[in-house]
Amino acid sequence: MKKIVLTGGGTAGHVTPNIALIDALQAEGYTLYYIGSYEGIEKNLIKDTGLPYYPISSGKLRRYLDFKNLSDPFKVIKGCFQATKLLHKLKPDIVFSKGGFVSVPVIIGAKLNRVPTILHESDMTPGLANKLCLPFATKVCTTFAETLKYLPKEKGVLTGSPIRENLLEGDRLTGIRLCGFTDRKPILMLMGGSLGAKRLNDVLRSMLPGLLTKYQIVHLCGKDHLVSSLEQLEGYKQYEYVKEELPHLLAMTDVIISRAGSNAISELLALRKPNILIPLPASASRGDQLLNAASFKAHGYSYVLEEESLTPEVLLQAIDEVYNNRSQYLEHMQHSKSKNGIKNVVQEIVKLER
Repeated sequence: MKKIVLTGGGTAGHVTPNIALIDALQAEGYTLYYIGSYEGIEKNLIKDTGLPYYPISSGKLRRYLDFKNLSDPFKVIKGCFQATKLLHKLKPDIVFSKGGFVSVPVIIGAKLNRVPTILHESDMTPGLANKLCLPFATKVCTTFAETLKYLPKEKGVLTGSPIRENLLEGDRLTGIRLCGFTDRKPILMLMGGSLGAKRLNDVLRSMLPGLLTKYQIVHLCGKDHLVSSLEQLEGYKQYEYVKEELPHLLAMTDVIISRAGSNAISELLALRKPNILIPLPASASRGDQLLNAASFKAHGYSYVLEEESLTPEVLLQAIDEVYNNRSQYLEHMQHSKSKNGIKNVVQEIVKLER
């Protein structure tokens, strides 16, 4: 019986590609297990899949000054001991990591147990967790060809990003019915990621009176960002986070406003959705979203705004521009050679069977 351990967490972007692989890996005959953190978003997301879930200690590896930087290294060390013991017990044939800080102890534990490992790097340049894991990894799958130059030649392989197949199976009319919308007015979606994007939320909500005269809006505002006073506003529907409804909401949407995380924009490209990207600024990130957005803009897939210059007037102009010229964005997307990476990633996993 072939066994594989999946790991990754901290944000939905470090979990959903793992979920996208589940059916294909099970079809290849693998028994799957998941190692995540005690309280991360991955715990609930994986619970819904039915996979056995094993939590370990995990500390965040920060690039900025914080008192927790003194205690979190000990959490990582504890996690390494837990992961090493757990992997010795599970005896997987391979470990696949989607990144995030919880993956570091797991990859180190796999190395100590002599279990081959594959990392997946979604962004243009490797993130901190994957940089730390790189010396212990057997292979590194990438979403972008540009990422290969940052990796050892013998380890890097371009696969694309695994995209959940069910996202491509949404029904427009079902989405409209879920939101109580009409089919006679265009629909916008703002998705700020699983943790939300306060600045984007605030700007959009300040525009609602005027924006709702032209568009209907579905707002994925993130955990703890709902505003109860807006619940009954006609033409506006807000969610903290959606699961089963997401394919239908995406299918009904004409223009999407989003951060520029690699998994999110890969899904927008696969869905052929005209979009406005507002990447996290360099002051709040390592700059990966800026690179992702610049690449999509250069290919004609996206309209890009900088958060520092974001105002209601600027955003409204961008929305009208993308909606009125949506056929041009669709044409560029139709010529994209990007494909769902599930098959490619699974091929790399199968190659590394012990």
